[in-house]
Amino acid sequence: MYSENIIVQNKTGLHARPAATFVQTAAKFKSIVTIEKDSKKANAKSMLAVLALGVSKDAEIKIIAEGEDENHAVKTLKELVESKFGEE
Repeated sequence: MYSENIIVQNKTGLHARPAATFVQTAAKFKSIVTIEKDSKKANAKSMLAVLALGVSKDAEIKIIAEGEDENHAVKTLKELVESKFGEE
């Protein structure tokens, strides 16, 4: 298992388009990928689950992956969040 914490800095948080991009990216990995906010966990490959977390701007999330490509999955998703999903 591998995980990293990150602050979501884009203005809309993980809503609509950024959430879709996050889920599509997570789905490319074989590992089980989870996102955690305030002790609530969600399947990072499920749009509804990610949206249900209500991740807003400046929220801290933890990206967790478990499986053969766990490091690559977490690092790729962290880079996506750090890039503000290419929105800004």
